[in-house]
Amino acid sequence: MDSGLLILRLAVGLLIAGHGVQKVSFRLGGNGLAGGTDEFRRDGFRGGRLTALVAGASQIGSGLFLAAGLLTPLAAMAAMGVMTVAGTVKRPKGLWVQNDGYEYPLVLVVVSAALALTGPGRWSVDHALAVTPWPAWIILSAIVLGPVSALLTRAVLHRPADTRGETRYARTAE
Repeated sequence: MDSGLLILRLAVGLLIAGHGVQKVSFRLGGNGLAGGTDEFRRDGFRGGRLTALVAGASQIGSGLFLAAGLLTPLAAMAAMGVMTVAGTVKRPKGLWVQNDGYEYPLVLVVVSAALALTGPGRWSVDHALAVTPWPAWIILSAIVLGPVSALLTRAVLHRPADTRGETRYARTAE
């Protein structure tokens, strides 16, 4: 079981971190911070550069912490948060990824929740620090707070559509 959790943590954590690297740099096929900023603006978010930086840093941090099995419930909470926001952006396109749907973000949210529930396994920093098992209230709080905070973030940062169904793109202060 521990080897399976290690493989799962490494794969999911490094993919989430890599997604964040793409948001803020030219590495891993990213378009740099300007590209990440433009992506958030196209998706209808306020905040521009700061939004891209926070999202990218959240993905990098939560992904690396998940991969290491470090503060696993908190890392899972952050990963669920950023991937829930990604899912809300893709929701209008349906579930399946071949239509640019929310299938992939949903899988990452579910796997992050599962890692919070199962714990990171014996081959993890949490185990080495003897902080496992995490109390149930921390795990359940993390599973609820990750997606809820993402939905609140979406509500606060998303621009309303105008009457033609287009998103307003007023330039925001950076």
